[in-house]
Amino acid sequence: MRPSLDDHALDSLFREAHTAHGFLDEPVDPATWRRLYDLLKWGPTSMNCQPARYAFVTSLEAKSRLIPALSEGNRDQTVQAAATVIVATDTRFYEHLPTQYPTSPNARERFAANPEKARETALRNATLQGGYLILAARTLGLDVGPMSGFDNAMVDEEFFPDGRYQSNFLVNLGVADPRMTRPRAPRLAFEEVAEIL
Repeated sequence: MRPSLDDHALDSLFREAHTAHGFLDEPVDPATWRRLYDLLKWGPTSMNCQPARYAFVTSLEAKSRLIPALSEGNRDQTVQAAATVIVATDTRFYEHLPTQYPTSPNARERFAANPEKARETALRNATLQGGYLILAARTLGLDVGPMSGFDNAMVDEEFFPDGRYQSNFLVNLGVADPRMTRPRAPRLAFEEVAEIL
């Protein structure tokens, strides 16, 4: 086994990390978004399919296009965040498989011929990649607020009008406002959710 991360790293990633519900007006260097992707891209996906696509919404103009699609409770925190990432799925992710997964020469054709299998694979793995984004952001010192309270159809029409990409969920990134940090909510115990067979 590889050595475990130290407690500081585990606290930053999991035990002390909270969902951010408000952000301070602190700038984040735009190069951070590339650093973030350069970390999360290494997370595994089935057949190395990498179906997630990311729209980093940072400008006020771009946020004004996003805000109408959000539920009321998500609007202020989105305006405050340094970036809101639209984590989307590429419905034709399989077009990249000849280079991304060359050990299966007919993978592209198999997915192209089975749209439901392609949809399931894209959604499952893009969601997984969104989780990698959250963890990668925390390793870079960013606070994270994932959200699902939005109108997917509105977001897709506004940001992905050709229909190839489909929004999955949103993630606010920035420096959390400690006044908006909520107490840690309880978690289910191992015995409630898991079994060793």
